[in-house]
Amino acid sequence: MASDVDTAPLVGRAELVQTVRSALLGDAAHGQTAAVFLTGESGVGKTRLLGEIGDRLRDRGAVVLTGSCLDIGDASPLHPLLQALRRFDTEVSTSPARTSSAVRGLLQMFADETAGPDGAGALLERVSRGLHLIAEGRPLVLILDDLQWVDRSTRQLLLYLLAGLGDLQLSVLAAVRAESLQGAHPLRRVLTELRRLRTVRVLDLAPLGRADTETLAAAVVGRTLTADAAEQVWQRSGGNPFVIEELARDLRDGRDGLSETLREIFLDRVDALPQHAHAVVHAVAAGVEPVQHWLLAEVLRMPEDELIAAARAAVAHRLLVGADEGYRLRHRLVAEVLAHELLPAERSGLHRRYAEALTTAPGELHQARLAHHWRLAGEPARALPAAVAAAQEAERLHGYAEAHRHWSAALQLAAEPGPLTVDRVELLENAAEAAHHCGEHARALALLEELATLRGGEPSCALHIRRARYLAAAGRSALAEEEYQRALKAEDCSPRDRASAAARLAELLLHLGRYADAGERAREALALAENVEGSATEVVLASSALGFSDACLEDPDAGLAVMRDALDTAERAGQPEDVACAYLHLAELLTGPLNVLEEGVVVARRGAERVAELGLGRTWGTRLLAIAINGLFRVGQWAEAEKVVAAALRHRPSGADAVELLLARCRLSVGYGDIEAAGRDLDAVATLLAGGGARHVIPLLTLRSGLAMWEGRHDVARQAVQRGLTESRSDDVMILSALVWHGLRAEAEAHASRTVEVDPTAVRRLRDVAERVARKSAGAARPVRSVVEGFLALCAAEVSRLDGSDPELWAASAAEWDRRNHPYPAAYSRLRQAEALLARRSRVATAGKLLREAYRVAQGLGAVPLTSEIRELAGRARVSLDERDSTTGTRGVPVEASDDELAALTAREREVLALVAEGLTNREIGQRLFISERTIGVHVSHIFDKLQVRTRVQASAIQLRNQRS
Repeated sequence: MASDVDTAPLVGRAELVQTVRSALLGDAAHGQTAAVFLTGESGVGKTRLLGEIGDRLRDRGAVVLTGSCLDIGDASPLHPLLQALRRFDTEVSTSPARTSSAVRGLLQMFADETAGPDGAGALLERVSRGLHLIAEGRPLVLILDDLQWVDRSTRQLLLYLLAGLGDLQLSVLAAVRAESLQGAHPLRRVLTELRRLRTVRVLDLAPLGRADTETLAAAVVGRTLTADAAEQVWQRSGGNPFVIEELARDLRDGRDGLSETLREIFLDRVDALPQHAHAVVHAVAAGVEPVQHWLLAEVLRMPEDELIAAARAAVAHRLLVGADEGYRLRHRLVAEVLAHELLPAERSGLHRRYAEALTTAPGELHQARLAHHWRLAGEPARALPAAVAAAQEAERLHGYAEAHRHWSAALQLAAEPGPLTVDRVELLENAAEAAHHCGEHARALALLEELATLRGGEPSCALHIRRARYLAAAGRSALAEEEYQRALKAEDCSPRDRASAAARLAELLLHLGRYADAGERAREALALAENVEGSATEVVLASSALGFSDACLEDPDAGLAVMRDALDTAERAGQPEDVACAYLHLAELLTGPLNVLEEGVVVARRGAERVAELGLGRTWGTRLLAIAINGLFRVGQWAEAEKVVAAALRHRPSGADAVELLLARCRLSVGYGDIEAAGRDLDAVATLLAGGGARHVIPLLTLRSGLAMWEGRHDVARQAVQRGLTESRSDDVMILSALVWHGLRAEAEAHASRTVEVDPTAVRRLRDVAERVARKSAGAARPVRSVVEGFLALCAAEVSRLDGSDPELWAASAAEWDRRNHPYPAAYSRLRQAEALLARRSRVATAGKLLREAYRVAQGLGAVPLTSEIRELAGRARVSLDERDSTTGTRGVPVEASDDELAALTAREREVLALVAEGLTNREIGQRLFISERTIGVHVSHIFDKLQVRTRVQASAIQLRNQRS
């Protein structure tokens, strides 16, 4: 039965509707994701707005999927999306067969989902692919109501899609009840982070003002209100549209003498219902919405004609809304008002009848609903199996947060008095592990304590190891270390457990920067593992810690040897994750502490191919390719790095794997000067990190600072660096030194541009951190010290810019980076050295030589912002950048010596020019090369600049002329 159409007009929201519609379709039309979150108190009109905006978006040709989150606390993973798909399936039953088939195929995928090696990430990719088929090239809008009750899996899906990882033009419109976002509500943090993003808007929906309140009330009543009546409605409603409408209907219908509270208003409305309709409203209030008609009939046991008449009366009295999928309360406030109106026996009887009816006809959320109703019916023995089954079903869909709630409910039910046959130890173990997986670390630890008490006596070795894992995940490293020590001393510790504890302890100590201790424990773990069959995992874990330890303590060759042995061990054992882990740590060691970039890139790419063969390309393979991209970026092979980015994107990564890749791609975009693409990637990373990810904070903020400096927003760059110093406690001297350089550079740029004042406090703090980094790196291996010294040389030179730039410091910095074969910072240092010489009006010829060297490298890389700054300085100083004026060879990335007109182009620019000559558009070229249309535009502009042409026809003529020759 469909509900009656709401005849009350939409008052005071016209501008908001237009704003939301433009935000959603405007951004999506340009190939980006967009989102609008409407927050406000209950009754403020969020649901009404969702419907109004959804209708207008459909009229504009968008595909609109609409779903609602459930409030039962143990909802099924991805329920809102499943509900939206089922609704849409009904709507498109008369649409083209391809659309209907895509919807049903995605629904079937959910039904057939099983756990796989790539976990939840693979599920997200398949969901994204299915939505892409449903959209068929049209804008897709996902509308979600009551997002405050969203399950964790749906929350992760939203972050994945909003980050742009699903290759989908998607918009999200969601409503959130503001009063629910209190304390540590998980959505609260997500919305706080999302507010920072340019394509996400969080709009607070305020109550109506005095004039709009009177307009809405008058529209409902059908006449202008008297001054007293208008004042009464305004005072009672506070501008809440739902309450305004209810009070106005009372005025219209001549109902006087209502109490001053909304509770009494609702109770009066319910009391006015016929008896059977009264029962219908109470039954729906006790159910899990939507309550299907057949289920309501089973619960109330009314004749069909009576039930339809009663439901129609409840809809007419505006207490229920009827739709094809079932009945809902018009507003959840009704349930809150009615909660205490039934006797306990009446409430439990309703829930019993719901459970009995659901037992005979399983459907969506079957186990979760059964557990809910049997529990409230006072039948823990019957609720318990349903709760366990619901937990297992949630884990099958990787919904660990939902599984945790179900396991917790099962534990509560098992504690109820009665003849329950249940293994509480097993329940505790499952609940603790689910809590750990979903980030509820304190809860996981509390459950472990209960488990230890239940078992009695001293905790077992396995329990110590598990507690240590949970403590480490919670960031309580000192306590985790103690637990691993206890595990190693436990009398019941088996050889395998002892090897596992030692290996995990070594890994923990490595993360804490205690390389000597990590190496000692790693050696112990390796010795223990020698006597344990099938201990490849422990060997790989311990070898990783030992390799890093040796490499960072003056013995890089020994570290490499251990890492290579670990890889051989993993390959012989054949466990896919062990092989992937070994490749990852070896590549990280080579491209990180040892700075053997070329070999590190080769290992990373070879490892990516290998793990793809083992079925882990989407996760481990993506991370390995991100390492390769960063290595290629540092050695100046940017065009090759772009190709690796394209290969990695084909994996459709998610979560932390996607973060690694997006940060690597962003480094390229910042270098190229593709500000829009870089900003989009940083926003995507911030979206993904809205649910956590502290270890990526410094790289993210370093890149945000670098981007802001190229945009001339030096105050924003400063804020990013200072936030990084405040929010992260990382002891990684390499990434800290890079962050400090960006901070000092931001202050120097601010001083030079005079756009903002230099912050002496910030400078002092940055210099203190630089000194601390220098002290910490003094005891590191020579390769580690070498990279840190390069950044510290940049820091010292940037400080000199604040009171007269010192060319000698910049010369020292250039020499440091030349030795490391890092062309970009070397070219930047030469630019600054030339700038300092010209400012002193000395050694102009030397300055010209430095500018030409820097210009050749920047041109070869395709570093547009750096090239532009070199040109600007050369123009002011009247220095020629023509290569014929250069008397020295180039450093960093060489340009081929050739007489042809294309000699100045990079390899990637030659590829782009060849496709331009074929007549392809920027979008078509981007699709061919797997890079963004915006990046192609940057390449084309650079090509025009180098060839000194203004049109694509002129550039194509040069390409064809050189092909013939």
